[in-house]
Amino acid sequence: MTVQHATDAELAAQPVGYISGLAYEAVISFIRAQQAELGYTQPQYWLLRNLSVNDISPDGHGMTIPELQQAMSAYIRPEDDLKAEADALVERGWLTRDADGRLWITEAGEEFRAGVKQHIPAIRGRIHEGIDDADYATTVRVLTQMIRNTGGTLP
Repeated sequence: MTVQHATDAELAAQPVGYISGLAYEAVISFIRAQQAELGYTQPQYWLLRNLSVNDISPDGHGMTIPELQQAMSAYIRPEDDLKAEADALVERGWLTRDADGRLWITEAGEEFRAGVKQHIPAIRGRIHEGIDDADYATTVRVLTQMIRNTGGTLP
């Protein structure tokens, strides 16, 4: 059976763990490849976002690597090395590190973070190509219910 030619009954019988795992890996790989073409990594972008008062950071205060790992625990991947990623951002001048090991976003880092947002609609557009918003919303609702049904945690 190929998914493109499957009936609704055949699709409904597919194991959600397998299909959602394939989707997760494909989407993350695609996003990371797009970001690499633009000269940064996904963990670097997350670091900038978590340290920016104009994004995820509620107060703009610096954070240590362990604090950042905790803040990103819902989406960081096991292979992501936040220390190495932060070191690269310090070298670029996008982050600074104080005497206590706290990382702080610089003005240049903030400018880069804000500029990256212009690329997000094109990346999202490629991922969502051929999928209307209603179908996407239904998919999210279904997956969210499956998370609830299995005792998973939602943000």
